[in-house]
Amino acid sequence: MSGWGVVLSTAAVGLVVGYCLAPQGERYEVKFTPARRWVVAGTTAAVCAALGWRFGASPILAAYLYLGAVGTLLNFIDLAVKRLPDRFTLPSYGIGAALMAVAVPFVDDGLRHLLNALVGMAVLWVIYFLQHFFVPQAIGRGDMKLSGVLGLYLGWLGQDAWFYGVIAGALLGGVAAVGLMLTRRASRKSEMPYGPFMLAGTLIGILFG
Repeated sequence: MSGWGVVLSTAAVGLVVGYCLAPQGERYEVKFTPARRWVVAGTTAAVCAALGWRFGASPILAAYLYLGAVGTLLNFIDLAVKRLPDRFTLPSYGIGAALMAVAVPFVDDGLRHLLNALVGMAVLWVIYFLQHFFVPQAIGRGDMKLSGVLGLYLGWLGQDAWFYGVIAGALLGGVAAVGLMLTRRASRKSEMPYGPFMLAGTLIGILFG
C-alpha cells in the first residue's frame, strides 16, 4: 500500500473507532453530544492519520493506532472531568506490550526495540511515581498510571523519541499553567488536567523523535 493509502486508511479507521469509543466517556459523567462525538472522531482520525504517515505499513503500526485511539479518548475525558480512568490506562500496558511483541519478528532489531520499550516504560513510571509521592498536588495518580504506557511507546522508538516526548509534555503543561495564571483563569493551587499534555508530548516524540 502506498504512503497516502496508509494515511487515508488509518484516518478512516480512526474516524470509525473514535466515533464508537466516544460514548464510553459517558461512564465518567462526560456528556458527548452528537457534535462533540464527531469532534472526538475527527481528532482520532487526525491522530491515526499522523501515525499512518509516521509508520507506513510497518507491522508496529497497529500498536500505535491503539494508543492513538485510546489516548484521544483519555484526552477528552481528562479535559472534561480531570480523570484518567483505570479502565483504559491499566489494560493498555498489556495490550500495548502484546501488540509490540507480535511485531517483533517482522521488524528490524525487533527484540531490541521491545526491550527499549520496557525500559522506557519502567523509567518513566518511576519518575512519575516519585513526583506523585513527593508532590501529589502536581501529579495525580492517573497521570502516574498513564506515564508507564507512554514510556512504553516512546521507548520502542529509542532514547531520543523518549526524551523529546517527555520534555515536550512537560513544556506544554508548564506553558499552559503559566498562561492560565497570567490570564487569571487559574492560580497555583488550581487543579489542571495534565494528561492531555502528556499525550500531546508523546505524540510529538513519536512523530518527530
